Amino acid sequence: MLFEGRRFSFCCSVRMLAALVFILLCVQPGHGQTCSEGFTFDRRTRQCIDEDECRAEPDACRGDMRCVNQNGGYLCIPRRLYEQPYRPEIPARREPVYPDPSDPFLPALPRFVEPSYPRMRATAQCLLGYTPAEDGSCDDIDECETNSHHCNPTQVCINTSGGYTCSCNEGYWLIGAQCQDIDECRYGYCQQLCANVAGSYSCSCNPGFLLNPDGRTCQDVDECEEEPCTHGCFNTYGSFMCNCDEGFELASDGTSCIDLDECSFSEFLCQHRCVNTPGSFACVCPPGYYVYEDGRSCEDINECDTGNNTCTTAQVCFNFQGGNTCLDALQCHSPYIEVSDNQCMCSSENPACRDQPFTILYRHMDLSSGRSVPVDIFQMQATTRYPGAFYIFQIKSGNEGREFYMRQTSNVSATLVLSRPIRGPRELVLDLEMVTVNNVINFRGSSIIRLTVFVSEHPF
Repeated sequence: MLFEGRRFSFCCSVRMLAALVFILLCVQPGHGQTCSEGFTFDRRTRQCIDEDECRAEPDACRGDMRCVNQNGGYLCIPRRLYEQPYRPEIPARREPVYPDPSDPFLPALPRFVEPSYPRMRATAQCLLGYTPAEDGSCDDIDECETNSHHCNPTQVCINTSGGYTCSCNEGYWLIGAQCQDIDECRYGYCQQLCANVAGSYSCSCNPGFLLNPDGRTCQDVDECEEEPCTHGCFNTYGSFMCNCDEGFELASDGTSCIDLDECSFSEFLCQHRCVNTPGSFACVCPPGYYVYEDGRSCEDINECDTGNNTCTTAQVCFNFQGGNTCLDALQCHSPYIEVSDNQCMCSSENPACRDQPFTILYRHMDLSSGRSVPVDIFQMQATTRYPGAFYIFQIKSGNEGREFYMRQTSNVSATLVLSRPIRGPRELVLDLEMVTVNNVINFRGSSIIRLTVFVSEHPF
């Protein structure tokens, strides 16, 4: 029994030595993390944890040997020794007995003194990483508390049953033999803004967004719920836009609305005068006009038709653009006599009429101020034709400013042409003469159309 016990101790020592050599010399990569042999990288905790070879390898130990997992390795122990009850008696120290080299289960090893191992308290009854307790059981040795571990200063010691694990704090990962900070911002941990700090990170959002409870993603803020705009609000991704009602424009602050002065856009918006109103505009016409259906043009008010005039019953109301006038009844001065309500005649039997026009016909017309020229405004025509007679048309009086001229259109007609613009208000009286010449009977006579022209104040 003594030889077998020593053999077990030596055999366990050899296996432990081999496991320690493997732990110190072998590393394996995994998931971007380098862990020592016997450890595997846990992606959830981002740490190297012990790998249970006894579960991973069903045939790790042969024969009647039992597999016992250790931190970073395992041991093969005879079942009969593993299952023996604990005996607190400590046997007397004896001289070491070395195993028989001819043993077929023992590898050929040179004879050497049984080595002492770090992190191991040699006892006859407790396994590596355990220490005898007063009640006869084996207590785990907390290498982390006793500072008997071999973790470097950047690592964290985590005690395990029968051993310990060297790991990195959260937010760090093992690179080589050192724990280095993980730059979470580099790997897109945050949806928008990210600030890396030692062992951690902080997410924030751009203006117009709010950080979600997960601390990483951002959601759009509907600014329109707070009614930041004077008129209308339109929410956009990360921001908002204000719009204004018709007739208003957005102010420089981007949220309030100010009245739009439509009248400043064009002088042709209204025919006469434009008046700005909040959110709109109105066209105003001068006295004697009203605003037409289009809301911009000015139309003449016919005061003679509406009865809105000051003419007496003895007078005749004459309407022109923008106003009206009251015409007195026709009065023919001697030697003329009245032949109609607008015509006076001088009889050829009256010696006083020898050098006077035969008839004077009274006519009235209106003319817009500044009317474009040249333009035909009045036409004359002989109503009676005599054989061998011809007719001459001319302006006898009233054309001192030479705004008009007569253009003969046929041998019996002519047209009055406006050749220069006339600005109103103004009243002109033209005597348009038609001279009749008949050389057969040696006759020469004339007739007059007395044309009164009322020029309006406005060009409409």
